Amino acid sequence: MSVQPIIQSLEKLISLHKGLFDLSKQKTGIVKDGSVDKLQSLLVNERKYVQAVEQAEADRQKNVREWAASRGLDFNNATITGILGTLSDEKVKEKLERTAINLTHLMTQLKQQEQLNQGLIKQSMQFVDLSLNMMTPSLKHMNYGGKKSAGSPERSVFDSKA
Repeated sequence: MSVQPIIQSLEKLISLHKGLFDLSKQKTGIVKDGSVDKLQSLLVNERKYVQAVEQAEADRQKNVREWAASRGLDFNNATITGILGTLSDEKVKEKLERTAINLTHLMTQLKQQEQLNQGLIKQSMQFVDLSLNMMTPSLKHMNYGGKKSAGSPERSVFDSKA
């Protein structure tokens, strides 16, 4: 079995991750604008992409498992580095390595973008919480006057008569 199905599955993962990265950049703008409706529809699209990525990853694992079985290798040791070590064709080797590096780079960018989005959403939630806290009166300020008891006069620490 050739390594071509593995390369194709990696290319499919790259395509799907590019779509997720574009959605993630759109999410940043939507969070900045504060549009909840747009964010909800974007999250629906994002879920579809995540499901497609999960399916593509399962296909990639199946392809690697089949490739490893055809070579008599253990599936757990069939990493990109391990596969590259067994290939003799330099062009195929280079293409597999380049594809894997591109996918890794794209996944790193996506992770950074999602961390930015997470920080923006956290700040938005803190702002909403602060705004709500400022609008709801606290129990301390519900009384109209100070706390004074009717029968006890204020006394000084020092009782002195002059």
